[in-house]
Amino acid sequence: MLDAPPAPAGPWRRLLRNRTAVFALVVLAALVALALAAPYLTNAQPLRISPGIRLKPPRPQNWFGTDHLGRDMFALVLFGGRTSLLVGLVVTSIAMSVAIVLGLAAGFYRRVDLVLMRLVDGLMAFPSIVLATAAAGYLGPSVTTVIVALSIVLVAPVLRVVRGQILVLRELPMIEAARAVGVPDRRILSRYLLPAIMSPLLVQASFIFSAAVLGEAALSFIGLGVGARDVSWGSALAEARNYIQNAWWIVVFPGAALVLTILSLNLLGDALRDSLDPRLAGR
Repeated sequence: MLDAPPAPAGPWRRLLRNRTAVFALVVLAALVALALAAPYLTNAQPLRISPGIRLKPPRPQNWFGTDHLGRDMFALVLFGGRTSLLVGLVVTSIAMSVAIVLGLAAGFYRRVDLVLMRLVDGLMAFPSIVLATAAAGYLGPSVTTVIVALSIVLVAPVLRVVRGQILVLRELPMIEAARAVGVPDRRILSRYLLPAIMSPLLVQASFIFSAAVLGEAALSFIGLGVGARDVSWGSALAEARNYIQNAWWIVVFPGAALVLTILSLNLLGDALRDSLDPRLAGR
């Protein structure tokens, strides 16, 4: 008697079998944990100026050294991670929520699509960094400004993905049958269409998070990001650029944190795409 073939692994099990995904999740979890535990890991205040110890290299008293103002770089990296990761989380939540609502409406209702997508096309005609810089320059540097500017910029690409998925799904016989028997549009959207696009949305969320963290760093680097009373990885790099030749540590540590975050999010997004692809279910 022949044994039945093994059942294909589920998407989340395939994700956990992916070493790249596990590496990305571990790195992200470590960065988040360090940012949340910042007050317990150091007694130094990130904005406390100590001119007597300015530009000191890494040492037992200052693990990551000090910057040109004598501020502890270890505290700057930990507390800066709080700001950078918070911006990424909030921007991703806002952009994904708005894009899902508008994308569902645009993909399901043709009249809404005609108007809304012309606005989106106009929004995407501008380079994203230029649009974010203009919004941040108009509103002034602050964490709220960064969140608003990046949310506006990052809604459009996700909206187009949602719309494209809905345009295909609404033509399925199942959806046409549901509309023929009088199922309300709200139920069709929430019960059938939204769950069907969750896989690509999860992938998009990881890339939007990455773009938001990188966008915050870019805006802070040119002076349009967080305010003077806040710290982030981008603002730390902006202040360190004039001292790279004399103090490598004030660039390496915040830069490494930023690179690890972006790399992990992109690797996780690629792993999610591979794991959630139904064509790979039999592997």
